[in-house]
Amino acid sequence: MPPIIDKNQCIACGICVNICPQDVFFGSKRKKVPKITYPEECWHCNACVLDCPQEGAIRLRIPSPMLICHK
Repeated sequence: MPPIIDKNQCIACGICVNICPQDVFFGSKRKKVPKITYPEECWHCNACVLDCPQEGAIRLRIPSPMLICHK
């Protein structure tokens, strides 16, 4: 499941676009709220959430089978 971006909280800094190892946000425009281009490529690594300067702007939905391993 792809990350969820809260458009009301996102400050369009682009850090999530640059930090994503799988390029989930490919094609996102600078100074715009990022778009999820390749949701199936998300590894649920949490890099976008951890590096986002605006707390609560991005969150991940962890698939049920992965909850066993995720802490």
